[in-house]
Amino acid sequence: MACRGCGCGPGHLSEDNARFLLLAALIALYLLGGAAVFSALELAHERQAKQRWEERLADFGRRHNLSRGELRGFLRHYEEAAEAGVRVDHTRPRWDFTGAFYFVGTVVSTIGFGMTTPATVGGKIFLIFYGLLGCASTILFFNLFLERLITVIAHVMKCCHQQQRLRREGAPPRGSPKSQGCGGAGWKPSVYYVMLILCLASLLVSGCASAMYTCIEGWSYFDSLYFCFVAFSTIGFGDLVSSQHAVYESQGLYRVANFAFILVGVCCIYSLFNVISILIKQSVNWILRKLDGGCCGRCRGGLPRARRNAVTPGHVRSSGGGGTEGEAGGRRPSEEVVSMKDFLAANKVSLAVLQKQLSETANGCCPQAGMQPRDSEFSGGVGAFAIMNNRLAETSGDR
Repeated sequence: MACRGCGCGPGHLSEDNARFLLLAALIALYLLGGAAVFSALELAHERQAKQRWEERLADFGRRHNLSRGELRGFLRHYEEAAEAGVRVDHTRPRWDFTGAFYFVGTVVSTIGFGMTTPATVGGKIFLIFYGLLGCASTILFFNLFLERLITVIAHVMKCCHQQQRLRREGAPPRGSPKSQGCGGAGWKPSVYYVMLILCLASLLVSGCASAMYTCIEGWSYFDSLYFCFVAFSTIGFGDLVSSQHAVYESQGLYRVANFAFILVGVCCIYSLFNVISILIKQSVNWILRKLDGGCCGRCRGGLPRARRNAVTPGHVRSSGGGGTEGEAGGRRPSEEVVSMKDFLAANKVSLAVLQKQLSETANGCCPQAGMQPRDSEFSGGVGAFAIMNNRLAETSGDR
């Protein structure tokens, strides 16, 4: 990778491009690792299920004097009927108004279970245009929900912090600025607390929804939790789908509750994903800084390049001879320990960007005009990432 400072290497690679390529490589490794794990876990079960099916098929053919070809032809007809919504058990019609409403909900939310799909040419053409506008509108709704959710969380956290500070300092005189509102502009909520709150909210919604599905759908609690994650994360495999039986106890109430749980769950998981993506980006930035520092160190004869980060770990201070505190000669006592502390310090500085946004949304403040980011790691972005980043870019340069 070309160094930004010394220009070594055959060509220059911008930081954004380097971040993109590194993230692509990490995702590729993540996919390869996931494929290896799932193949090891599921392949043996698939082979056993196929062997049992072949034995049952052969036994059925012998008992009823049917050839293997006749049986396979009949099963193909059944597969076609199943794709059209026909099932052995008594289920509700897939395309009555209730079923169609459930279908369009899975379309615009991008869940796409796949148990119901349009079979006519007109339905497929209409789905293209309907999904184009519906998905865009729903993504906008999720982004607005994320923005307001962060605002509420930050405001509540600031009020709690202000009340604790007032209790420690003593009650101020009535009518003083400290006694009014939820001030404390110098304090910013931690992004880790926001992520923790979103995790707890997602677990609470998933736990309550799983209890409902276990009682009504007859699934095990673990299968219900699995369905909640698959549905709320909009993965939507379709192996488990709620509200598919023809008749339920308190059917109207259950369908309303099912719709509400899916809506709230998707919003919570969507918000959590976007907060986690901030942490992932900071990890990628830290890896790039370590790679960039190593390249420049080799170009300068092994001397480490001074970090541009304004915050330096407390145990690393330059002495008169260029060494670190606790060891002469400029060598670090433990490279692994120092690197981990550098990683945490770099994340602390970068995550201050998100904390500034939390503070601004809680106070209803707007970013100061005329301030331009200096080497901002949060500039740009699309969708929910841009919602959080656009208000935060000006803080990277002054920290």
